[in-house]
Amino acid sequence: MPRRTPDSPVVSLTEARLARRLTTYRERLGKVLGANKRAIGKLYTTGLLFTKEGSRAGRDLLLAHQHLLRVVTLLNRLSHEGDIPAPRKQSEVDSIFAELDVLLQRTSDLTERTAQVFEQLKH
Repeated sequence: MPRRTPDSPVVSLTEARLARRLTTYRERLGKVLGANKRAIGKLYTTGLLFTKEGSRAGRDLLLAHQHLLRVVTLLNRLSHEGDIPAPRKQSEVDSIFAELDVLLQRTSDLTERTAQVFEQLKH
């Protein structure tokens, strides 16, 4: 039987999985935030923001940005950096990750819709 030395660290696999999952979501968030920022900049620099279709696209991007702020809040909560304590039950953690997936998907959809507006207005 192997002996455990007193200095051996104990690693929680649950915490390691959560940390890896948070890293993945932070990377996704960075990509979506970058795409959203580029789309807003493009609307403004091309002057399309001041058209009817462009202002509608701008509102969509603003909504997407609000979703991203909620994503940041949820990620902070899961990483024990938020004002609200992190959930302890696995079902609560899974629920938060499900909400993150929905918010990131909605944001991507809104950003894609803006890209379609760019294509339509080019022609």
